[in-house]
Amino acid sequence: QVQVVESGGGSVQAGGSLRLSCVASGVLMHARPCMGWFRQAPGKERAKVATMASDGSTAYAPSLEGRFTISRDGAGNRLYLQMMSLKPEDSAVYYCAVSRDVWDCYNKDYDFWGQGTQVTVSS
Repeated sequence: QVQVVESGGGSVQAGGSLRLSCVASGVLMHARPCMGWFRQAPGKERAKVATMASDGSTAYAPSLEGRFTISRDGAGNRLYLQMMSLKPEDSAVYYCAVSRDVWDCYNKDYDFWGQGTQVTVSS
C-alpha cells in the first residue's frame, strides 16, 4: 500500500505565504510517478492545484500559476507547494496525491491520497 502524508497547513493572513510538504512511501512500479496537489473548499468540488511529472515538468491551474509553485525532491517521493500572496479564497483542505501514471500528469487520475491539511487565509 502507498501511504501519502501532507503537512505544513495552518492559518495565515491574506498576502502571506505558506509551504506545504508531502511524502509518499510504499511500493510503486515507477520510482517517480505523477504527484499533485489538490484542494477542496467547503461546499465545492475538489479542484486541481498543480501536478508534477517524473521528469520535473509541471502544470498549474490557470488561476494559480504565478502565485503557487510545485516542486519535488531528487528522490522523487517528497512534494512541496509554495503558496504566495495568499487570498481568503485559497482557504481549503489541501490534498497531496500520487498517480500510477508518469506523464501528462495534469490530465490523469490519482490513486493514492493523503488525509489533507487545512489552510486558512484570513482577511
